[in-house]
Formats: sequence, C-alpha cells, structure tokens
Amino acid sequence: MISLQHLSKTFETGNKKVEALKDVSVEIQKGEIFGVIGFSGAGKSTLIRCVNLLERPTSGKVFIDGTDLLSLNKKELQKIRRKIGMIFQGYNLLKTATVYQNIAIPLQLEGVPANEINERAKKYLSIVGLEDKAKSYPSELSGGQRQRVAIARALAHEPEVLLSDEATSALDPTTTEQILELLLKINRELGITIFLITHELNVIQKICDRVAVMEAGEIVEQGTVVDVFAKPQHPRTKSFVRNKSVFHVPAHIQNELAKTGKLVALTFLGESSKEPFLAAITKKFNIMPSIIAGGIDELKDQSIGNLLVHLRGELEETEKAIAYLKNEQIIVEEVGSI
Repeated sequence: MISLQHLSKTFETGNKKVEALKDVSVEIQKGEIFGVIGFSGAGKSTLIRCVNLLERPTSGKVFIDGTDLLSLNKKELQKIRRKIGMIFQGYNLLKTATVYQNIAIPLQLEGVPANEINERAKKYLSIVGLEDKAKSYPSELSGGQRQRVAIARALAHEPEVLLSDEATSALDPTTTEQILELLLKINRELGITIFLITHELNVIQKICDRVAVMEAGEIVEQGTVVDVFAKPQHPRTKSFVRNKSVFHVPAHIQNELAKTGKLVALTFLGESSKEPFLAAITKKFNIMPSIIAGGIDELKDQSIGNLLVHLRGELEETEKAIAYLKNEQIIVEEVGSI
C-alpha cells in the first residue's frame, strides 16, 4: 500500500545541513495500522510528511498503491492526495466556520456536489459521534471533540490512507483512549490503512499492528508490535519498552542477590503468561524463585507479561531452570544484560 524506499531528507539552514532522514525504508500493508515511535527530533514528522509529499525527500522513492508519487505532475499529485487523509496534533480547524462547514468547505473546493457533501458530512459526523455538534464552532468544543471533527473532515474525502501526526499528544489520557478507540473503529469498519507517528508508547501498544523505532533520522528497529515489545534489540527500543522502575535494580542489591543465585527478567507471551512456571521450576529443580517486580502489558491483540525474578540456588540448578523456561518459550534475560 505504502512503500517508502531509501528516503533521505536534508534541510539547509544558512551554512548548516541537517539530515532529518537517513536512508529510511518502510513497507506498510493495506488495512494495517503502522506506527513510528521516537523522541522529539528523531525525524518522525518529516517522514510522515514525505508520504503525501508535503515534504519532498532529497532522495529515495515514495509509492502509494504502486504509483511513484515523485514522478507525478502537479495535477496528478493532487488527484492521488485525495486518497490520503491527514490529521494533526493542532486540529487545523477553521475557527470562524461551524463543524459542518469545516467538513463541507474542503469538499466544495474539490467540486463535490452539494447533496453529496451533505451526505458525507452527516455520515462521518455520525461515525465520530458528533451528529449533534454540526452547528457548533470549534471554540465551543473540547480538545477531543475538535480532534473528532478533524478526523471526520479527513474521512469525508473518503481516503484509502489516513496519516496521523501526533494526533493524541495534546489530549488528556481519557480522551486519548477515546480517540484511539475511534481510530481502531475506522480501521476495522472502513478498512482504511493508518500510518501514525507518536512519542507515546501507549498509542503503539493500543492500536498498532507493526511499529518502527526512529532515532536521529534512522529506523533502528521495526517489526510486529508483539516482537518488538517482547524482544527489543536496539538500546533506543529498550528505552521505550522496558519499564526502568521494574527492571532497574541498584548495583549493591544485584551484588547481594548474585551471591545466592541469579536475577532474571522473564517475558511471557499470550497464553504462556497464564501458566504456573515458577511453581513448576520449584518442583523440578532445587531453587527458590522470588518475584521482585512485574506486570502485564495489553497490546492490540495479545498480552505480554514481564517479571523480574531472583532464582535462589546453586549455579547448576539455576542454569537448568533457565534452560527449562526457555524451552517453554519464555524469554529469559539476565538483568545485567538488559
């Protein structure tokens, strides 16, 4: 659906050159929700704006449904942009226009017939749950309601792709959850492919199928959300998905625990999180496991359990217990290595 191939983008400010993107490649499948996460300055916004050529890459290719956008003339590009909706952190609503007019005016500019504009406005206001706000002005709405209007406006063009540029970062946690549920509904019921960028881990966790992690203009890791959460490889990815309050243990405590066994982080996927493996290794081996900390992360379609455990016992027995856990498809890492 979306293919970004070896994108690079360099900005020139005075005598300085800033490489916002460095050889970035991403493939987004039709109907999925793909997220890019990274801290401020990682290059996320530049990347998402390259999808519809609001930013033209310095080099590389951008394909939508097999069409090379960089090869199109202005008229052809305008046509294909109608397939790409976009929602922003700041809503970008017309302050002096009603909710209905905010949806209708862009359609009027595209030459959509008046009766169809009315039908679309009603339809998409209903989808976002704002049928009763058609005559209201943005100043009369909450932040979450304004974002819903912005989503309805994007949907009214009936796009195949929806781009979300930090759409929830200005919202409180409860409203964020509501907007994420709405995006899930749009994806599932309308079949729209969603490409989003965020610095909020819960956004990726809640609705994304696959994720890419960005740092300093580069994709440092990407894969399914489950794989990236369960087995992060890059230090930046680990900084996002590892809860330091759970996994960080002061050095002096680690040293004390090391005298009587091993301190390990255990990651359980799906059904394995429900099995009593710690009780099993107590019976099978001469060790005593103690849970130091832990919790469960709920992803879009699966849960991941994380435990920090001290395996008290002789080295040979703890090694046997670790081998047993790994054989049961539990991810085991010594705390000193995570």
